Amino acid sequence: MNFGAFFVNVGPFSDPRLFSHLATSAEQHGVESLWTVEHVVIPVGYEATYPYDESGKIPMPNNTPLPDPLLPLAYAAAITTKIKLATGILILPQRHPFYVAKEAATLDQLSGGRFILGIGVGWMHDEFEALGIPFAERGPRTDESIRALRSLWKGEPEAFECEYFRWNAVEMNPKPVQKNGVPIVIGGHSKASARRAARLGDGFFPGVGTPQEVTALKQVMAEECAKIGRDPNEIEITAVMGADDPALVEGMAAAGVSRLLAAYDMGSGKFAPGDIDAWLDGLASRHIGA
Repeated sequence: MNFGAFFVNVGPFSDPRLFSHLATSAEQHGVESLWTVEHVVIPVGYEATYPYDESGKIPMPNNTPLPDPLLPLAYAAAITTKIKLATGILILPQRHPFYVAKEAATLDQLSGGRFILGIGVGWMHDEFEALGIPFAERGPRTDESIRALRSLWKGEPEAFECEYFRWNAVEMNPKPVQKNGVPIVIGGHSKASARRAARLGDGFFPGVGTPQEVTALKQVMAEECAKIGRDPNEIEITAVMGADDPALVEGMAAAGVSRLLAAYDMGSGKFAPGDIDAWLDGLASRHIGA
């Protein structure tokens, strides 16, 4: 089991000094990956229901600093050498594939092949409305965007045409360092996300908190894989470690999870470098290398 750090660009970690310390200390403690999150804006008084908290709202003030998900990872690439750098998730249907392909390939170059592109369809319809992008189209736009990214990362330029995106052959350089392009991890807790991971993903990141929930979504993914003749075991599963509980870790491993993400307690009010190190010490001593 690999362990990553989640929400690493949120709140106090928007401070470059704390983010630098988190990134370098996490690498020193054997943390496998750093994962950022995204909302380009949060509309005041948003009406959408946040699916990962019982309150239905994001569990932080709406004016909490939330930097772009890619730029902090580029910063981390310059001060680390081994730790993987991932978005968890980037809201893909809100961006044109040209820009995502360019930014992802550039980050993969800067990091020496350490970037993972975690993507999702998004849940906040208010944000899509503010951007002028139809919320109802986010699923098919995501599917087309994934195919477009893989097309743009190929060695030779080629034309691309689908419902939402089309272009004649274009050059998009640099290419990713990783042989098959940047790995694309499909985020989401729905059956549609599980099926999308089967069809288009290198990995699956269900935003759920129990082994039972992961198992149920993995079964949906496996059924879709069977339809298209794909081996589901080649799809890496990432999940959130909702509690620092050895039994939960064992259950997730039994469910087929190969990476668990731990999040720093943002409500602790403790963000000195020593506090961050103490959290990483505990994570490493209980789980990493055990």
